Amino acid sequence: MEAVPAQTRRRRIGVFGGAFDPPHAAHAALVRAAVTDLELDELRVIPTGHAWHKARPLSPARHRLEMARLAFGDLPKVIVDPRETQRDGPSYTVDTLRELQAQWPDAELFVFLGEDQARALPSWRAWQQILQLAIIYVAERGDWNRSKPRFVAPKLYESRFRQLPMPSMPVSATDIRTRVAGHQSLDSLVSESIARYIDHHHLYQTN
Repeated sequence: MEAVPAQTRRRRIGVFGGAFDPPHAAHAALVRAAVTDLELDELRVIPTGHAWHKARPLSPARHRLEMARLAFGDLPKVIVDPRETQRDGPSYTVDTLRELQAQWPDAELFVFLGEDQARALPSWRAWQQILQLAIIYVAERGDWNRSKPRFVAPKLYESRFRQLPMPSMPVSATDIRTRVAGHQSLDSLVSESIARYIDHHHLYQTN
């Protein structure tokens, strides 16, 4: 009797987008947790190009890409993907997911967001299609003193959201930029290679 071949598991691709201006310790923790907890085949870290939702101008894409490579390039199964920085016009997550689906039609796609990004998702371009293309994992930090309520998924789309538990890490790119401008230490907030890169290229020296 001929053996029945084992069912092939679908490729699992994670997408973690952001300005990464600069990438910091909480970003690295999320990447490690996502790859391990979801048994991803690959996680694509995708620095945004022209961010339609950012009021401030971002650092040049070449710097943010290089810092992302320094922060994530040595992590297993992680790929720093420059596609959004190579597009003309604003960067939209839905376009990236469409491209990935076209490249890997049978893959499962997972998008990783912070709670603030998840709350803002209904303002994103074609956000309902994003939910059709990918499962959304919301990084939920275990903060005891929360200034905002926990993210609650929209009732109609609850099945498309999951939680990615994260340790409490009081670090943000905004705080890091402020610290650099004020000549304060970045110890434990970014890797040594990122700190050296920021200093060498004189990033965030002025507002």
